Amino acid sequence: MFRIPFFFPSLSVLLCRRLDAIGANSLVFDRRRETFLHREAMWTIKSQAEGSNCVYYHFGSQSEGTTTPGLQSDTDTLISFNDVNIMLRWSDWKRGVINLLMVKDESTPTQHFLLQRVRSDEPLPETRAVEPDDVIDSQGRVFFSNLSVIRSCAQHFGDRHLRRGPSNSYLEDNDFVYAFPCSTLPPEIMAWFDAMRPSYWPPPEVFTIARQLPCFLVPDGYRGSTTEDIEWRLTPNLIERHLMFSLNDVQKKCLVVLKMLKSQELKRHLHIGCKFTTFNCKTALFFTLERTPSEVWTEQRLIECIVRCLHTIREFLIQGECPHYIVENVDLFDTKLCRECQVRLEKQIRVMIQDDMHVLFNLHIDDLGERLMQIPQQVARYSDQRASICGKLASNMYSFDLFSLHIVFKHICDNRRNGVYQCAINLINALRFQQDNGTFIRYENNSAQFVIKNLLSSLASVFSSYCIQTGQAVPREVWQLYSETLDTDVASSRLKLASMLYCMGDLQRSAIVLDDVQQRLDDSVTLVCGCRPRIDWQPSEAFCEYTLRNGDLETMKRKICFCVRFLRQEMYCAPAILWFEMNRGVGDDVNHRSAYQRVWMDWAVVDARPFMLYLQYLTLGGLRERQRQLQALHGLWDICRNVESARNLVHLETVCNLFGHCLEMEGDLVSALEVYNASRDYLPRNNAANRHIHRLTGIH
Repeated sequence: MFRIPFFFPSLSVLLCRRLDAIGANSLVFDRRRETFLHREAMWTIKSQAEGSNCVYYHFGSQSEGTTTPGLQSDTDTLISFNDVNIMLRWSDWKRGVINLLMVKDESTPTQHFLLQRVRSDEPLPETRAVEPDDVIDSQGRVFFSNLSVIRSCAQHFGDRHLRRGPSNSYLEDNDFVYAFPCSTLPPEIMAWFDAMRPSYWPPPEVFTIARQLPCFLVPDGYRGSTTEDIEWRLTPNLIERHLMFSLNDVQKKCLVVLKMLKSQELKRHLHIGCKFTTFNCKTALFFTLERTPSEVWTEQRLIECIVRCLHTIREFLIQGECPHYIVENVDLFDTKLCRECQVRLEKQIRVMIQDDMHVLFNLHIDDLGERLMQIPQQVARYSDQRASICGKLASNMYSFDLFSLHIVFKHICDNRRNGVYQCAINLINALRFQQDNGTFIRYENNSAQFVIKNLLSSLASVFSSYCIQTGQAVPREVWQLYSETLDTDVASSRLKLASMLYCMGDLQRSAIVLDDVQQRLDDSVTLVCGCRPRIDWQPSEAFCEYTLRNGDLETMKRKICFCVRFLRQEMYCAPAILWFEMNRGVGDDVNHRSAYQRVWMDWAVVDARPFMLYLQYLTLGGLRERQRQLQALHGLWDICRNVESARNLVHLETVCNLFGHCLEMEGDLVSALEVYNASRDYLPRNNAANRHIHRLTGIH
């Protein structure tokens, strides 16, 4: 098909090694996929805990693993509303739910449908508008408008609302698409399964699973259509993702390089408003896979595979059409890439191929070009990014899980009808029922177990708080709960047990638990908190190396340390100084809380390591072990004054407040006031330091 230069095989192997080093290798591919499948399961569990029947899916480069740090890929999330019944035919009608019938005629754009409202009490068309944005046509049919979703998102996100195609978001690098699942696969999708194609790819087993996956309707009308506001676009995201999951490492590396070439070499040839997307690259890869024998996709032939994909893209550009791989009669260039830009891109790709792909040495994304030109003695000039990527993926995943859990806790705490205990028990029973019935897939099972264990841990603390408040003995069942839930992470549950023992007056056992925690908190443990996003934060090198070697979620959890959280219902299990953290708002502070802060700021939340030292100071003081008590005090001081340590804290203001209280107990009120003032300087609003300063000075 084309000339293969003699150096392509050796350069291909070198390119594979350099891609390995920047995180485009099998291990990181799998970690990215595991991370985002786990995240979507956690969001689904959270949604169900809040009483919603939504299922979350992550699509695109992040979940497929085909990205690197330098590509800076967005996170694409589709939220499927499963309470809505999408009917392909009248026999799909269901009683008692929202029914929407997929409708189209000769004038409806390809890949788009209108959604006609159908009554929920009997299978008849709705005759009156249900929502303000509904549209009634000349035949009296009532159509559900995609503007309803857009307006709802705009109202929810406010000034932060960002709309990009079907996506509605409030974050630049996160796209949220709200969608309805089709109850059966439409003919446009079924035609792909029945089409004749070369036998190279996809394999039969991929087709078997793909047939069982749903497709979705997203609120995205065809630009310029007369019915654009009531059109919904058909998208087979799950099928496409399943195809990506079936690829081998060389095929994924090929796509990574195509994305780099797209971002650096092709993008600069586009007019403003024109787009050549990563989805175009993925589509070209799919078509190339169909026509290329499997034995070609090897490390020695990686560059040849890249060139084959570039030839496919050239074919699209020459014919002026990029066909959708799955949905018939869809041109992905339509309304997105003008003819002039198509000609310019084709010329640029032709030049790259004719130049024997020397363009690879010019790629500055992840310094790939520089890495390719390294001689063996210079390889150490650029670090291997695999461990760093794995460490950050693990810490971000657990941070995401923890924030999702915070939302579940908030929902439970805000449930005035059932109360905290009954609401938590109802959720635990519901999750266990779905586990026992096999409703959950593996990732949902892991997420459900995470939620259940943390709920039980908090319930143990809630019960204990009530017992301490009323002067009752803690029942044996509660001690059993503590015992069964100590392994939620490395330290947080153990610290809550130690705190409870201290509040009960059992200082000896509290000290024993604290000594155990201190042994566990080695350098390979990383702090994880869901309260405040830490986008640019990088976990320790030791933790990154650990996660590189140990990819199992349960194994990684042994090196994860959550912040310690006390709900208001647990307040008697927390030292009294933390009660101020539950009432940190002064004046109109409550009006100055972000969406993240509104979830947790009525609780006491503190970083684990400094809280351990604070508890040691209290406990060892009570046991009259003055030398060890001072060691704990000095350790707390070191954390507060050390810039590097402080940078790794999430709740620095709370840590300063604990240290200030220690100074108060030492009788050094002047220094305590200085520390409280430093805490307030760091966070002027929603900081309990304001109340501590008022305590000491009487000045607000």
